[in-house]
Amino acid sequence: MASEIGSHNGGSRPLSADEITRLTSQGCSCDDWSNVQVADGFDAARVKSTHFSGGVKLGAFGGEVSFFGNVKKQTGISNATIHNCTIGNNVYIDQIRNYIANYIIEDEVVIENVDLLAVEGESSFGNGTEVAVINEAGGREVPIYDRLSAHTAYIIACYRHRPKVIENLRKMIAAYTESVTSSMGLVAKGARLINCRIIKNVKVGPDSTIEGAERLENGSVNSCPEDPVYVGPGVFAEDFIACSGSRITDGTIICKCFVGQGTVLAKQYSAENSVYFANCGGFHGEACAIFAGPYTATHHKSTLLIAGLFSFLNAGSGTNQSNHMYKLGPVHQGVIERGSKTASDSYILWPAKVGAFTVVMGRHYRNSDTSDLPFSYLIEHEDESILVPGVNLRSVGTVRDARKWPRRDRRKDPKKLDYINFKLLSPYTVQKMLNGCELLGNLKATSGETSDCFTYHSVKIKNPSLDRGINFYQMGIDKFLGNCLIKRLENKQFKSVDELRAALLPETDAGVGKWVDLAGMFAPEGAVQKMLNDIENGTIGTLEQVTEALRSMYDQYPAYEWVWAADILQQRLGKTIEQITADDIIELTTKWKEAVVELDHRLYADAKKEFAATAQIGYGLDGKEEIRHSDFGAVRGTFEENSFVCEIERHIIAKNKLGDELIGRMEKLR
Repeated sequence: MASEIGSHNGGSRPLSADEITRLTSQGCSCDDWSNVQVADGFDAARVKSTHFSGGVKLGAFGGEVSFFGNVKKQTGISNATIHNCTIGNNVYIDQIRNYIANYIIEDEVVIENVDLLAVEGESSFGNGTEVAVINEAGGREVPIYDRLSAHTAYIIACYRHRPKVIENLRKMIAAYTESVTSSMGLVAKGARLINCRIIKNVKVGPDSTIEGAERLENGSVNSCPEDPVYVGPGVFAEDFIACSGSRITDGTIICKCFVGQGTVLAKQYSAENSVYFANCGGFHGEACAIFAGPYTATHHKSTLLIAGLFSFLNAGSGTNQSNHMYKLGPVHQGVIERGSKTASDSYILWPAKVGAFTVVMGRHYRNSDTSDLPFSYLIEHEDESILVPGVNLRSVGTVRDARKWPRRDRRKDPKKLDYINFKLLSPYTVQKMLNGCELLGNLKATSGETSDCFTYHSVKIKNPSLDRGINFYQMGIDKFLGNCLIKRLENKQFKSVDELRAALLPETDAGVGKWVDLAGMFAPEGAVQKMLNDIENGTIGTLEQVTEALRSMYDQYPAYEWVWAADILQQRLGKTIEQITADDIIELTTKWKEAVVELDHRLYADAKKEFAATAQIGYGLDGKEEIRHSDFGAVRGTFEENSFVCEIERHIIAKNKLGDELIGRMEKLR
């Protein structure tokens, strides 16, 4: 702790006899004034009605601080009991109903109307707290610490089949926890603690604002000047870490929780044994034992998320899961892969696994696994789980989500903890589409062309849906592979086919094969396994080295992506890069254009539904059809002028132009 703070008081000296007399005359007292040290420039007139005990160091109080409503007050200390504290320059402390004990309070801090601010014994300030995520019965505990990333937490929670990796990571976290354990708390420079009740064993970072909190205990508020933390009225927080840019307010109750950068928990939300990473949102509802990867959002009072792994999730009102079969306890768990949505009153019986970018509607009582069928609708019909594969690729909502996430990144801290990949189409999702095409084809081959319905992992797929699913997946695959190819060849001129082939050759071998989603970050399984091997054998031995390995994988995504795409392209062409011709590139580009235009037209048609007559019901309340149209246009605008519709139209034109330009370059090489 001391190494973080440094010496902010400069030189210190004992109080003079005149200063002691002045302090005593202003209602101050102390068991032994010789234990009080003051900085040069200390003004005894600024300290009133305060009792000191233990070792105390006081800074110089010469300025003033501003409060809400443009009220200004002189810095200093009054109406307080201070025990064993170091207090910096231009600090304002007033109306401490009980006492402040064992704290280092840095410059320009404001502490007003607080019941208790104290540290007792040795505290790690929430670091090392074991959080039982994903499985409520335990077995996947993540020890949280100040700079925990979603990816490190994912490995600790989900790679239990690599016990040496887990053991070594836990040792690193334990070493860090020991390094920050102290008997002295910290309120860092510029922090404000106003109108709070009980704050015990809490480390408060610079420029934090804590106002109206009810009880904070054993935690760290890891604020930074670029992105302060706000803890607001009515909050109860125990065994917690709150990262930069987070907001916890409005009666929120958390216990054993990690609150990631830019995450907001508000409006009487409650959570226990849960971790939230970058830009999550929890409002009104409840969570227990969840791993909330980046952009997990739940907005509704009746929503319960329990014993699950989520990321980029939008949970509808009344969303619920069951993890308790009343046999061996709440031992079941589930996974909803990235980008999915749950409709109002949806229910899933754990264990289950939901594929990426899937919309879940209705109640599902069978233990299904649709992870190889992404971009689907999972619908309840007559107590059956019906899957409509691939249909979400044409949804305007899916594309809108993918585009809005980067724009809604609330993190301003220059040191970001989570490395997030926002891509809708990636080796991770496209490999699942490839798997989906294969398994749907096999279903049809084994069950017969004339079957009305097929069953796969406890869900039913109707024959027409199966055929459409294969078609959607094929378009998605062609679009992704074409995207990669065009990006690789963009703005490059070739004098010969050999130069073309040289440009297509990958720079590395890493990236082929299976990919994984490390709670927001895509990476080749091979690269992840190498990192795990390095952790296992000690090559990676510190948390900083773990972070560097993750950052390196994130930075190398474009190279890894091309390695994977080039491998799939060679498989589909049935030839190596050294054998590829200009005609092959023309064929692939033509398929890409067709896929892009077809999917854009599907998005266009889907967007148009939002402007249909049925969408206008409830508009123009006191008029006939003409008034309804006019009212709808005034509120929602017209289809032709809608920004997203215009973007689709521009996208079609731009991609056609890009494809034609590449085809033109290839024709010169024939």
